[in-house]
Amino acid sequence: MNTAPNPSLTCSALTFRWPDGTGVLEDLSLTVDRGRTGLVGANGSGKSTLLRLFAGELRPAGGSVTVGGSLAYLPQHVTLDTGLRVDEALGVAERRAALRAIEAGDVDEAHFETVGDDWDVEERALATLGSLGLDHLQLDRSVGKMSGGETVLLRLAALLLARPDVLLLDEPTNNLDLFARRRLHEAVESWRSGVLVVVSHDRELLERVDRIAELRTGSVHWYGGGWTAYQEALATQQAAAGRTLRAAEADVRRQKRELEEAQVKSARRQRQSKKLDAQRRAPRIAAGEKKRAGQESAGKLRGLQESRLKDAEERREEAAGAVRSDDEIRVSLPSTVVPSGRTVLRLDGVQPQFGSADGIDLTVRGPERLALVGRNGAGKTTLLRTLTGELPPLAGTVETLVPLRFLPQRLDVLDDAASLAANVARAAPDVPENRIRAQLARFLFKGARAEQLAGTLSGGERFRAALAATLLASPAPQLLLLDEPTNNLDVASVRQLATALDSYRGALVVAAHDLAFLESIGVTRWLLAEDGLREIDGEEVRALLDAGAE
Repeated sequence: MNTAPNPSLTCSALTFRWPDGTGVLEDLSLTVDRGRTGLVGANGSGKSTLLRLFAGELRPAGGSVTVGGSLAYLPQHVTLDTGLRVDEALGVAERRAALRAIEAGDVDEAHFETVGDDWDVEERALATLGSLGLDHLQLDRSVGKMSGGETVLLRLAALLLARPDVLLLDEPTNNLDLFARRRLHEAVESWRSGVLVVVSHDRELLERVDRIAELRTGSVHWYGGGWTAYQEALATQQAAAGRTLRAAEADVRRQKRELEEAQVKSARRQRQSKKLDAQRRAPRIAAGEKKRAGQESAGKLRGLQESRLKDAEERREEAAGAVRSDDEIRVSLPSTVVPSGRTVLRLDGVQPQFGSADGIDLTVRGPERLALVGRNGAGKTTLLRTLTGELPPLAGTVETLVPLRFLPQRLDVLDDAASLAANVARAAPDVPENRIRAQLARFLFKGARAEQLAGTLSGGERFRAALAATLLASPAPQLLLLDEPTNNLDVASVRQLATALDSYRGALVVAAHDLAFLESIGVTRWLLAEDGLREIDGEEVRALLDAGAE
């Protein structure tokens, strides 16, 4: 990889394909300068792949990548060694140790080289942790067990402390509660030191960038301002594209009509000419010459009209290409009606392995839909895994009385080495192959894409594939447990998922931080994970989370 002196990102004629030959990027060229750039696009358009190419995690099949300055990268899925101390996870342990040695009177030159000019590293580390809402972490304590959101924030703190010239963030608000999201929004808003590129579907975060870069059909289109400005510009473009397409279609109809009229007139003239020639009994040679002249004239006119029609059709095709018709997933949930009085889930004195010291009593009946909300680290994911039987409780009993399926945050229900069709077939061994492929097609994996390896999918594509496998599972689930289901989904996919869940007739338990999504699926009960589990109403949820984010 080449390097350049000024903070920037550049790729030239960049091409990337997965080992199975699936193409992602083809001959892409762009330059990203200083400032905050939001990189958006439909799931599978290549956003995460582009960041990984910039970060050097992937090698292009063609073209080049140039990074100006030092680079730091936050991937979608972040893991930390729980045995590390916090200062080791932040990458400041050696400098802290050197500072302690110098303060104790050790004047070894190696200590001064280690510290460099970073004499306030400890203060910066604590300040950075505090700015991200991690003030409860002490530098000398071990990382231990952390929620997905805390892991993301701690890793981001490490990247910020490194003071990179270029910072790449891939879906950084995934798994973050509202409070943590606000902290991350503030961190992005305060970025001033170089190039920041953030891939996100978080509209609030995207309001805080300087420009939007949309990756679409293999090329990048730039829009000044944040998400709202981008949407307004897009709406203006689409309105103009619609008008252009309608005018082009009208022109095609007019050219077809004129061509037909010209052909009718030509045929009529030929019939009249034959009739006159017969009446006048013109010499055969003269009649032939006249006929040829007429045919040549008619041919030229027809050729002109056909050329005009072809030009009009090409303009129509060009205009149609500017009008968006993005495919959207069509979720088809199984018909799993649960009678309103039937008990589907019962918890008696359950104490999960993490998140609640008190026993939890809970009964879910009929097609109830429960929203599980709370701060990062409150134990929501642990509780869901306890309900599935994956984690045995420390005390109490969990009883599920209907077929259950769980879609986890990390989407580890897929075998990366197997195709999408094989993954779905494994979850539904009795389902015919044609039905499996029809299900995948509804999730935009059509034709040969059903044979794509799961390990080559983007985050959003991976969710679609995991959801397809979950919903086609046998027996059909009458209780769905979803852990942050909107992570990595574009706006259209979130809308489609909400519509599908709204029509589902089984019971739902959904852990999410996206309140708008939860409200859209008709939640009937809200459960707050906070020193246990208690039921509250939706207004109280919003008030509590908003208060915690101030």
